[in-house]
Amino acid sequence: MKKLASLFALCVLVFSAAFAQDQQPISTKNKKATKYYNEGLSDYRLNNAKDAVKNILAAMKEDSTFVEAHALLAKIYLDQNNSESALTEFKKAIAINPDFLPVMYFYASQIDLSLGRYDEGLVFAQKFDRYATSNAELKARTKITIADCKFSIEAMKHPVPFEPQNMGAAINSKYDEYFPAITADGSTFLFTRELIDSVTNPSGNEDFYMSYRINGKWDGAFNIGPPLNTELNEGAPTISANGRLMIFAGCDRPDGHGSCDLYYSVRHGDKWSPARNLGSPINTRLWESQPCLSTDGRTLYFVRGSVGGDGVHAQDIYVTQLSDTGTWSVPVKLSDSINTPGREECPYIAADNQTLYFVSDGHPGFGGTDIFMSRRKPDGSWGTPKNLGYPINTTANETGIIVDPNGQLAYFSSNRPGGFGGTDIYQFALYDSVRPTAITYMKGKVYDAKTEKPLGANFSLIDLSTGTTVMQSTSIAFDGTFLVCIPLNKNYALNVTKKGYLFYSENFELKDSNSSRVHPYTINIPLQPIDTGAHIVLKNIFFPTNQFDLKPESQVELNKLVDFMNLNPTVKIEISGHTDNVGSAASNKILSENRAKSVYTYLTTHNIAADRMKYKGYGQTRPIAGNDTPEGRAQNRRTEMKIVAK
Repeated sequence: MKKLASLFALCVLVFSAAFAQDQQPISTKNKKATKYYNEGLSDYRLNNAKDAVKNILAAMKEDSTFVEAHALLAKIYLDQNNSESALTEFKKAIAINPDFLPVMYFYASQIDLSLGRYDEGLVFAQKFDRYATSNAELKARTKITIADCKFSIEAMKHPVPFEPQNMGAAINSKYDEYFPAITADGSTFLFTRELIDSVTNPSGNEDFYMSYRINGKWDGAFNIGPPLNTELNEGAPTISANGRLMIFAGCDRPDGHGSCDLYYSVRHGDKWSPARNLGSPINTRLWESQPCLSTDGRTLYFVRGSVGGDGVHAQDIYVTQLSDTGTWSVPVKLSDSINTPGREECPYIAADNQTLYFVSDGHPGFGGTDIFMSRRKPDGSWGTPKNLGYPINTTANETGIIVDPNGQLAYFSSNRPGGFGGTDIYQFALYDSVRPTAITYMKGKVYDAKTEKPLGANFSLIDLSTGTTVMQSTSIAFDGTFLVCIPLNKNYALNVTKKGYLFYSENFELKDSNSSRVHPYTINIPLQPIDTGAHIVLKNIFFPTNQFDLKPESQVELNKLVDFMNLNPTVKIEISGHTDNVGSAASNKILSENRAKSVYTYLTTHNIAADRMKYKGYGQTRPIAGNDTPEGRAQNRRTEMKIVAK
């Protein structure tokens, strides 16, 4: 059942005012009923609930239509979290005198909502909405309740596919497991386990556990150990795409800024570094928790919250960006399309970097917290959130989910019957309309082409149709390794850059791809130092068949070349065109030279001095692959750039 305390705190003063005055009740003429009621009211004010109930029941026995007695008894039952009995008494009081205390309709609507009785809850909420009230919060909450009930009534008529499967003994144990996380290649699973021992650790200790996927199955989870796991609690982790960086929530720590802060740890080999506070401006005197790192490692979503004097949590989702200098920007609260006056929590940005899952009690749902999904619009804003529907969302308070990089499976924690312990981690297949865009990924190593020394380099994945950068990443400097996520269903240019080196480009034609047929890419990237004679293939320059007019999608690569020339003002280059062996050698030479000239002309019109460049067509004379296959011929049809002076 949904928790009601935070909702009822909104109207407790309104309700209690009806019983605040020392006056004789006006709805009964029965003296014994009056006597018992006054004694019960006195007990209630003295927080003596047991005697209060006894006296109120005695008053109602004397006069069953005693509306004040029914209303007061309902309030006492609410204080005892006995919602069913409270609802019964509210209904009796309303039946006796519908206009006695309008706020009873509000209470009744909230209890019905929490119990999944949406038809009745809608009726009560609509009745309360017709009464005048000066309490703006009650009025706003009633509007939400009406929306929740209407949504739930319709949603339950159209249940969505949902068959959760326990992840099994490799992940779950007799202890509680929750807050899962997964790497972008789907090979590493991370979660929190609470270890409780009645003798040595009765209050419990939260540690991180990890499992590797081996031959399609999760291997037995292991404690990642010190120095990251400590005697303090570690929880709510997010892990970078390459599994090297973890950010998590730590509470009540000596170096904390507030009650809970975000911390980070870096993995070197198989060892994690001691946790360090992320510091300002992310952490504040408030509490920060539930981080989620985007797959490019440059965007961090998290929850910032505070607790008011009435005990009500105010929670919103914030986002911060990592700069090229390695500092996080001042966090910004997500727009009103995501955040509401209610609670938002458990953000999860899918591997496509375009689909956001989160938990909220402020959007139309089943009451309390439900799981929602929103997609990023072309302008970068977030679309209207979609409730994941019934029975993924229910009358229970749902926790957040994470999604496997392939977009097919979601993972969540639940204490449903039949598990290994109190709370276990489950998986289920997401239905089509709430799946993120499927991704593939490219991983490998960046190194100096001459010395083979590992390099830290910058990666940019660019949508060729729009020129928009959709992913940014870096390789690890000490070993050169990288992992870049690549969403399907679009064509991309990948550029790898490092100062002092020629850039590297790759092309991914995935616009009409099928996720079941796209395999991950493993590519080692040798970056060439800027030396005379060094050359690269410009893989994202395109021409129509047998023509030399540049296609619009070539601008991404051409602009990268312009940037390179501006950053290296002493460099002189040759642009060369090459073809396959289809057609005559003479026509191929002319075509290749015209194509090289088109690139040269683009650069000159973008203020690159003509005396720094020359162009030449080599036709079919310099193949880099065999011309006996379509794939080989495609490689031979290319544009290259070579350093002729520096």
